[in-house]
Amino acid sequence: MREILRTNDAVLVSAVVALLDAAGIRNMILDQNMSVLEGSLGVLPRRVLVHEGYELRARQLLEDAGLGHELRPDEK
Repeated sequence: MREILRTNDAVLVSAVVALLDAAGIRNMILDQNMSVLEGSLGVLPRRVLVHEGYELRARQLLEDAGLGHELRPDEK
């Protein structure tokens, strides 16, 4: 799994997941339930991961949707 996005914005996470799901790109959200520990302050970022084989496709999808500035740097 490769991390493509890290954000405190729950709306952005929802939008990205919707785009990925619609494109058939399997994804995983980490730290989504950390709000229990942080008291719902939104301090801890949520991470969006995709399978390594779909990373380039996912990145292109988010670029095309105007969300390229939200992407994590490619670590390859």
